[in-house]
Amino acid sequence: MVLTDWAPHLDILGHPSTGGFLSHCGWNSCMESISMGVPMATWPMHSDQPSNALLITKVLKVGVVVKDWARRHEIVSSLMVENAVKSLIVSAEGEEMRKRAAELGGAVRKSVEEGGLSRLDMDSFIAHITR
Repeated sequence: MVLTDWAPHLDILGHPSTGGFLSHCGWNSCMESISMGVPMATWPMHSDQPSNALLITKVLKVGVVVKDWARRHEIVSSLMVENAVKSLIVSAEGEEMRKRAAELGGAVRKSVEEGGLSRLDMDSFIAHITR
């Protein structure tokens, strides 16, 4: 399938056959993937993406590195992509990442439901600016 317009990220990430997301690690893409409980293969390009990739791989541990920012001037080989996908999909480490991603996604979705912490904060903010 070839999409020539914006891809429906949430529909794709929410599909049960989606095992991972190869991402440049822009904040919106990270939040979409996290909220849907999908682990990532990270390939940052610029701006906030390198620090987001570190958050995904080193802090939250819900992703693997395709291309490290320190090697940003090197060409990405098919072997680098293959290794990242194998690590994410068929390794014991990948299984742990998928479990953590699913748990984190559930927590994020719960936080925006009625009574969730993020929802309460947003409601409080809206009440404050509209009075």
